[in-house]
Amino acid sequence: MSVHPAPRTPSPDASAAALASLVVDLQARGLRVEVPLERRRGGAGPTDSGMLWVGGVPLTVPMDNASAAGSPYVLRAEDEGYAVFRDGERLAGASAQRRPRFYDLSTADGVPYWKIGLLHLDSFASTVVQTCAYWGNADQCRFCGIEVSLDAGRTIVKKTPEQLAEVAVAARELDGAVDATLTTGSSNGVDRGARYVARCARAVKQAAGLPVEIQFEPPRDLDVIDEVGEMGVDSVGIHVESFDPDVLARVAPAKARTGIERYFEAWARAVDVFGRGQVSTYVILGMGEDPGVTLDGCRRAVDLGVFPFVVPLRPVAGSLMEDALPPDGAYTERMYRAVAGYMAARGMHSSIAKAGCARCQACSGLTPVASALRSSPLLQIGRPPQAG
Repeated sequence: MSVHPAPRTPSPDASAAALASLVVDLQARGLRVEVPLERRRGGAGPTDSGMLWVGGVPLTVPMDNASAAGSPYVLRAEDEGYAVFRDGERLAGASAQRRPRFYDLSTADGVPYWKIGLLHLDSFASTVVQTCAYWGNADQCRFCGIEVSLDAGRTIVKKTPEQLAEVAVAARELDGAVDATLTTGSSNGVDRGARYVARCARAVKQAAGLPVEIQFEPPRDLDVIDEVGEMGVDSVGIHVESFDPDVLARVAPAKARTGIERYFEAWARAVDVFGRGQVSTYVILGMGEDPGVTLDGCRRAVDLGVFPFVVPLRPVAGSLMEDALPPDGAYTERMYRAVAGYMAARGMHSSIAKAGCARCQACSGLTPVASALRSSPLLQIGRPPQAG
């Protein structure tokens, strides 16, 4: 049974295009908050953000960085729930995730459940191994904060399959979790950590009955992807981060050495195993990428059956890019339109995904932009946007 307020539906007079633009701008500029709100601080995932529904759209919004402190948007309480305002004008109703009940529980050996897994709106999520072979050396991904939460004592180094299964059951029964997303830092092994996170996924599925996505880098031996499928995993995220090779070399040197073509090889194998729409990749906007190269990569991924999960850069406190600025909302929205338009033409949409980030969509504006395009096809653009 879910204990968070039911997400609201858009008001009849709120156009899909206006809601999409609001969502995109909120993710670019952040949100000032005048009410208590459950939020995620530091580390991997949608960090330094609040989790809420705006106009019925699931959303993670920056609330704890410099941009948010100067945002023109503010979240205020109403008689029933909350609303987003700008310059005193009410723009959209909102509802927030309350503190999950399972956070108040602990394992038999005293580990708080919230150190094992978190609730991202309606998704149970965990970084099962909170260390990475790239952290603290020249290969560290500049946008990543995987070990920040570990250093702050907000998690444990390695979660066991048994711990994750126990907490996932509580997340489903007490807080209405509908799927699980398990990720991991990269290892130097042949499987890059995929086998262990798949074992954890199998335990969660068997205990909680939730569909599960796991995330890992392309294994050196692609047969590992078949092994992962045999363990009952539903969806996988294999994240290239950027299709621009120059950007990738600058922000994620180890991924650049893997090479973008190797990602396509891994995706092709994964689509064969898990099916079209069950394989996704993060594509981060705002790191200086070439828009044309980025859109070409997204289109090629869609043609292969891969969901390009396009998101704006969200600078993480404690990462090597903590002082970077998120991309301009207008640029991000134009890129969303181009990607969403192509995905619609190819029959790719978030409802296909069984689990994971592509199913949840809260960190991206793709879904509301896609809804706006369905309402007003003329919003689509025919040429790549200029970087913003």
